Amino acid sequence: MKTAVVTGAAQGVGLVTAALLGRQGYEVLLTDLQPLDDQLAKLTAEGLSVRGLVGDVASQAFADELAALVAKAFGAVDVLVNNAGISLISPAEDTSLAQWQRVMNINLQGPFLLSQALGRQMLARGTGSIVNVASVAGLGGVIHRSAYNASKHGLIGLTRTLAAEWGGRGVRVNAVCPGWIKTEMDIADQGSGAYSDADIVNRVPMARFARPEDVASAIAFLADSEHNNFINGISLPVDGGWTADNSWDALRINTRS
Repeated sequence: MKTAVVTGAAQGVGLVTAALLGRQGYEVLLTDLQPLDDQLAKLTAEGLSVRGLVGDVASQAFADELAALVAKAFGAVDVLVNNAGISLISPAEDTSLAQWQRVMNINLQGPFLLSQALGRQMLARGTGSIVNVASVAGLGGVIHRSAYNASKHGLIGLTRTLAAEWGGRGVRVNAVCPGWIKTEMDIADQGSGAYSDADIVNRVPMARFARPEDVASAIAFLADSEHNNFINGISLPVDGGWTADNSWDALRINTRS
């Protein structure tokens, strides 16, 4: 059976991705800082093969624990999805070092530690796929998100570097770059008053938010080494055309039927 590890899997994109991979025949190990009992029970009731491990992806000790569990259970995983992440909306001049470091630890240090720990096992076996969940904020700048933007730009840089370094040894590394998604994180960010639904919908050519399922499908596509084994080092926007469109809002909206 194919195996996958999905981080940040208690909710949102991570949970939807874990479920999709499970339905595609993977045995899935979910990780998160939050308890996973309810999620595991629901997925098991659906007939999926899942297990969970609670811990902090930014911790070396957790990366080592996860690697030991994977080695014992699977030898190595076929797929690692580095999805765990946090946002921060704050003017750059008001962002504290502690805030900056927390975002970097979870959004960039975590993917590095887990890619390193599980990547060693993939390299020893000569096959594997890593998919990092970056953002359109890693392809451009978004105001009041200096730490978040920098972490996602860094994650894209890490993706490209590992793809170059490990591709010749059988391990592919890619990223997805979602636009705004209707998840718990978005609800919290909107609660700060930073933006409205209309701000996003008016900006996206496809006139809607992304769905977690949109992103999960792209992750599964990149993870699939049977059909997509020559895709390596890309950062795939899943943004409804956000990064393609340089129009102003009035022009974009007026062209909609």
